[in-house]
Amino acid sequence: MTSSIAKLGLGSGQFGLDQQQAIRGRPRDAEAREILAIAARSGLGFLEVGRHPQSAETTLGQVMPKPNTFKLTVTTVRPDRGPDLVEAEIRAQFVRLGVTSVDAILAPSATDLFSAQGPALWDRLRKLKDEGLCRQIGVSVYASDDPVGLARRFKPDVVQAPASLLDQRLLIDGTLAELAGMGIEVHLRSIFLNGLLFLPPDRAPHHLKAAAGRISRARRLIAEGRSDPLQAALGFALSRPEASAVLVGVASAAEMSAVVAAAMSPPPDLDWDEMALDDPEALDPRAWAAA
Repeated sequence: MTSSIAKLGLGSGQFGLDQQQAIRGRPRDAEAREILAIAARSGLGFLEVGRHPQSAETTLGQVMPKPNTFKLTVTTVRPDRGPDLVEAEIRAQFVRLGVTSVDAILAPSATDLFSAQGPALWDRLRKLKDEGLCRQIGVSVYASDDPVGLARRFKPDVVQAPASLLDQRLLIDGTLAELAGMGIEVHLRSIFLNGLLFLPPDRAPHHLKAAAGRISRARRLIAEGRSDPLQAALGFALSRPEASAVLVGVASAAEMSAVVAAAMSPPPDLDWDEMALDDPEALDPRAWAAA
């Protein structure tokens, strides 16, 4: 179980530190501190720092455990205004977070790498790696980005990609196995597919109506296997040999505790293949953004 927990990572995007209201009457910085404390005590290996307002990053730096036990991942700003700004923003972010280096720095997207400014961005990330600001450089991709082609061109150390028991496209077509075979660390994200498994069928977004039957069947198979959606989603992702890390998002300390408990449970004995969606619209992140 320890190795599974060490493979688990936490994304900071749902902490809500950039919002003013409290969570269940508690200040957001207190909630974030407890989330991170639970994660650290439980042995989670990774913390992905999303893009936040500067004040929220400063608060995050203040509430992170000391000493920090996580492998930190940060993502650059878009390269539109040149690599000097990208580097300046990274160095300023380090100051706000109270760190001098991180485990990985990611380019925001494959689109950014293939843009006119992409080669200069990648050269600057290599420079920062050579200077010891990070151990790895990489990129966040979507299934439609040709991750293998991108990896052959840029040779990243790490690729962050979406995969879940509902969205198995990059597993079925062998993409993630090929990336891992190239020596690239694969970090899985979106393992809950926007919470789709947790939504009652009548509350699914309109663009998912065509996939509702398949989703309901997956929920039924999980229940028949004496499991629940959280344990099934984590069990699937953590059991993938292609993945070096599995990233989750939580909004409260209670959710963090539930994730840890589910991750420490034996993975359920389920037929994962039967749960994969084949509905392109349901798996399209642009459709989710428009919903």
